[in-house]
Amino acid sequence: MSVIRSVIRSVKAVGYFAWYGLELIVTRPKTRLKGAEWLNRFCQSVLRGFDVTVTVEGTFPERGVLISDHLSYMDILVYSAMKPVVYCSKAEVARMPVLGWMATSAGSVMVERGSGGAAERAAAGMQAASAEGVPVVFFPEGTTTNGREILPFRSGLLAQSLAAEQPVTAAFLYYTFDKDNGPGMTVENNVCFWGDDFSMMKHIFTFVGLQGVHAHVKIASEPIRFSEPANVIDRKQAAVESREAVLALAGDRAAALDAKQREALVSAQ
Repeated sequence: MSVIRSVIRSVKAVGYFAWYGLELIVTRPKTRLKGAEWLNRFCQSVLRGFDVTVTVEGTFPERGVLISDHLSYMDILVYSAMKPVVYCSKAEVARMPVLGWMATSAGSVMVERGSGGAAERAAAGMQAASAEGVPVVFFPEGTTTNGREILPFRSGLLAQSLAAEQPVTAAFLYYTFDKDNGPGMTVENNVCFWGDDFSMMKHIFTFVGLQGVHAHVKIASEPIRFSEPANVIDRKQAAVESREAVLALAGDRAAALDAKQREALVSAQ
């Protein structure tokens, strides 16, 4: 049955991309807000079609930056379905077929790491989004994990958020199954997308055959209060404090995360 669901939903996914892609071609959003609203509708439709539910604790910030742990390509759909937002993304995303065009049209702030002026362009993009009343979302880990750990945060985009005088709000995301998906199917391997040995297309085909995927999001009640003012705090210290803010939202799950990280370090010695 899961294979049949995968086939049916794969066809449905093509339909979503075709329909909303056509809307994007016709409307050609002129502002980041309009692009973010298009992405919001697209992602809400996809989550409904794929039987993905979302539970949210807390309120999405109206402006500024939201940072989160990063588990899967689904994270983007989840946050975009909650509220019109724009993303800070690697410039490589813009060069991806179809997805790159959609991300750019939806107003994503593309960052070319290591290129001259990249930091200034990122800060300017964040300020422009804020001026339109659209929150910016990014994932400071810089890559996805299987949920057993939260990697150290990279400081680049956080530094640009502070330089752009944007409040930074922490969020924590994890997934569960509300329905039985049979033996061998786990959140770690079949919802989270991680590791260099995984084929994305194979992973997506398996994912769309799942039932009862449930995303849980917890958002902090206020922006992060850094130990030093935004114009003074060291970028690496800001990254450490931001990661701690995300871990604080994990509650009981944070202890499990830390325990698994310690086990991994011991086994590696």
